[in-house]
Amino acid sequence: MGKRRSRSQSQLLNTLTKKQKKHLRDFGEEHPFYDRVSRKEAKPQICQLSESSDSSDSESESESESEQVSGYHKLLATLKNVSEEEEEDEEEEKEEDSIVDDAEMNDEGGGSDVSVEEEMAAESAESPDNVPLSADPEGKEDGKGPPGTSQASPEEFTDAKHESLFSLETNFLEGESGDNSSLKASQDPFLQHVNKELKEKEIQAVATNPKTTHELKWPILGQLVFSSKFQKLETFKPPKDIDLKSLHLQKPLESAWTKTNSHFLSGPQKSSSPFTPLQKELFLIMNSYRDLFYPESTALKNGEEIRHVYCLHVINHVLKANAQVLGNNSRRRSQKFGVGDDDDFRDQGLTRPKVLIVVPFREAALRVVQLFISLLEGDSKKKIIVSNKKRFQGEYGSDPEERPPNLKRPEDYEAVFVGNIDDHFRIGVAILQRSIRLYAPFYSSDILIASPLGLRTIIGGEGEKKRDFDFLSSIELLIIDQADIYLMQNWEHVLHLMNHMNLLPLDSHGVDFSRVRIWSLNNWSKYYRQTLLFGALQDAQINSVFNKYCVNMQGQVAVRNVPMTGSISHVLVQLPHVFQRMEAENLASVIDARFNFFVNKILPQYRDAVMSHTLIYIPSYFDFVRLRNYFKKEELNFTHICEYTQKSGISRARHFFLQGEKQFLLFTERFHFYKRYTIKGIRNLIFYELPTYPHFYSEICNMLRATNRGEEATWTCTVLYSKYDAQRLAAVVGVERAAQMLRSKKNVHLFITGEK
Repeated sequence: MGKRRSRSQSQLLNTLTKKQKKHLRDFGEEHPFYDRVSRKEAKPQICQLSESSDSSDSESESESESEQVSGYHKLLATLKNVSEEEEEDEEEEKEEDSIVDDAEMNDEGGGSDVSVEEEMAAESAESPDNVPLSADPEGKEDGKGPPGTSQASPEEFTDAKHESLFSLETNFLEGESGDNSSLKASQDPFLQHVNKELKEKEIQAVATNPKTTHELKWPILGQLVFSSKFQKLETFKPPKDIDLKSLHLQKPLESAWTKTNSHFLSGPQKSSSPFTPLQKELFLIMNSYRDLFYPESTALKNGEEIRHVYCLHVINHVLKANAQVLGNNSRRRSQKFGVGDDDDFRDQGLTRPKVLIVVPFREAALRVVQLFISLLEGDSKKKIIVSNKKRFQGEYGSDPEERPPNLKRPEDYEAVFVGNIDDHFRIGVAILQRSIRLYAPFYSSDILIASPLGLRTIIGGEGEKKRDFDFLSSIELLIIDQADIYLMQNWEHVLHLMNHMNLLPLDSHGVDFSRVRIWSLNNWSKYYRQTLLFGALQDAQINSVFNKYCVNMQGQVAVRNVPMTGSISHVLVQLPHVFQRMEAENLASVIDARFNFFVNKILPQYRDAVMSHTLIYIPSYFDFVRLRNYFKKEELNFTHICEYTQKSGISRARHFFLQGEKQFLLFTERFHFYKRYTIKGIRNLIFYELPTYPHFYSEICNMLRATNRGEEATWTCTVLYSKYDAQRLAAVVGVERAAQMLRSKKNVHLFITGEK
């Protein structure tokens, strides 16, 4: 027995590090940090982190096999997660509380000589058992299939190795603390925004105060509507010239922005201003910390130009926020214990994530991260440290050979569906001075980049055990880019996200409450959150989100330009357009009113066999299901194509419709959005509802040219609309004609003479 005990004890000593052996020799027991907890004793944990939490899972250095870890162990791991090599090399030089220092950023601490890229490559080669657990075990990443679908991956990777290097609690702003003090004395819009204190009376009055509005016309953005529910509504006009110094950009961004944005500038504009005229006006609104809704951002024209300017705003915001925290860390360290007011150091929220960027596809996330890197590098010859960069490029990049070379689609389609179009992803990004950590755990991240579906699967729903939304509690800047695409994905995910923004967290997540801002503790974060909403069209659902969920105390700015010419002007075929007006008592009854009007007034006109080859365009999938069931019940001769139809079913439906074997074809808008197939054999068109995208109207009408057999005289086009379709109607026929149609309350017949 004695020999067996001695052998087990010697094996145990061999597994201990130098620091553990020293602690065992000095105190006669192991450090509590390395306590082993048996599986049986792990049930009654006092402090248990959420299973969906993105906190890093630190592995004990004294164990070679995976064991159940205590809640105390997990909490310590969130504060400090230092690798074995760093501990051993710095044992004789530093105490445990000062292991993390700014010198580690430049590998001055005598740590491992392996670079971040090589570490990442080694992590990629590890078996799945060694990969840290994800925040959402059910997450389906890695998919590069068609939109709306995702392929399952075993586990979601999060970077647990670089926790200490990017920790805000244990790092300091060495030699730059003066910048923070000078920042406070300036008129910096960031500090003016976060340091502004609201009163209880103002918050209570928001619910009853009417929204005050004021309209202005800017040179590039056009008609702007300034609004606010707070008492004072301030407006401003853009200056003719803009100086980078007046924008209060953080140090590396002034030179970096000029270089990063250079390909959008040309000729004399390149030397006069670092912004394009559109970027200048957009950034002035962003930098004032007002909410912004810009519905004229398209992937084909100005999408990248706008992405550049909001990425500049994001990096500027994060660098300032982190510099304030690190500067206060240095001030607290230099002051004696008990000296100074704790309120002077309130510089953060209840959780670390402060920026959320919602984008539809992985390709957009890839471009955002690439912009972050280029903005932080600037003119410096020395490249910044980017952890897990190769892994990120592999999972978010795309292979050009995967796209069929002969696939011909419209230009706007090619611009939207470029690169990796997987729509289920989320990634945390931590930024500390000139270093970026990709795949950071959510509660150790500054910026979160995700799709609505990726957020929906981690937020969960009522009654679900595995759900987490505490990371949304202290979001100070929310950017929703390409909002129109979410109408084609699932708008419910966006609404679900907005309902969980800036709620009080259920767990503390190791926060130092003495550093939390008072307005964050009062649950007033939503009044300080800036929301930037970009889309390609004016839509009632997008407008509703902006009006309902954006309550920034600085006010809101919405671009409200009206379309003078509609998309009907792009119809290239000679076609009579009949706009049938239906009446509805209220907005809630429009769906039933439209269905009854179609069944009783429109459909009987097309039941005759002479009116064959009729395509019915249906924007809503729910309306499609209702009509499909009705057609089946009435035993009408029809076929259908929707976004869920298999390829074989699509081929059969197109063939039957072209040959006239099926009289009707039910056709959904989402299918057209994702596929853009040309349907041949159309002679009669029925728009059950005006299309979401105005240019879809002309695209569908121009499909009649696909089979030109001298039947132009019999072509028809019927459109259903109501007074609640004013925005979509104006986008199709133009604002002046739409106003006349809504006033007249009569059916309108338009004849468009197209040019071939």
